[in-house]
Amino acid sequence: MLGGLSAVALNFGRHSPVASVVGSHSVRLLLTGLLFAGCGSLVAISPLGRLSGAHLNPAVTLAFGVLGRVSRHDLVGYIAAQLVGALGGALAFHLLWSSEAVSVGGGVTHPTVSHAGAICLEAAMTALVVMTILFFVSRAELARWTPLALWPLIATFVWQVADYTGTSLNPARSAGPAIAFGDLRDLWLYFLAPPLGALTVALLWSRRHPSKHPKTAKLFHDPRYPSSLMSELPAMAPDDPMP
Repeated sequence: MLGGLSAVALNFGRHSPVASVVGSHSVRLLLTGLLFAGCGSLVAISPLGRLSGAHLNPAVTLAFGVLGRVSRHDLVGYIAAQLVGALGGALAFHLLWSSEAVSVGGGVTHPTVSHAGAICLEAAMTALVVMTILFFVSRAELARWTPLALWPLIATFVWQVADYTGTSLNPARSAGPAIAFGDLRDLWLYFLAPPLGALTVALLWSRRHPSKHPKTAKLFHDPRYPSSLMSELPAMAPDDPMP
């Protein structure tokens, strides 16, 4: 969250050094998307991401829950952690970027299209993100490439759709800045649309043959790390020493 919001301030802040060099709004949106999405992919391949599964998005965790890869107990814990982490990152952004953070509205997401249009866009984009994740993690040979596949996909969404919905795709991503900057207007939309898209894909995917279901709930599965999430891929036993 801190890295992604920092990308917004860097490219669109009142005193943005990028704006003075790159005048094109579209190009700066693309740069923001690449940096924002890149932060998520880097978290996924980091040691912490390899251990936890890098679930930064409640919508993604809900999808895995529908498919039986995240227990109810873990579902509650992950979503709570995601919301707390997003708020912490947004507060850190407020503190570190100060007036520059305020100049970009704290990175709070708001639609510039109708609520119905924004819900459709956010649900559709999240559905494509979840579909991409499930496609990769349902194949053992592709599972480790999931973060790389998500990077250009989410960056493209930010580039093309951020002006219309903020390209949230994630209830926690919208909740953190909204609470940190005291701007809860439209927050309900981002609690509705991304989970709607994710759950629709998960329910449809659950009807496929069990052999086509996810082999792991981690976005980057590393067999050298234990897994608290349900997985059919080799993983270190929980009590074994970490690498």
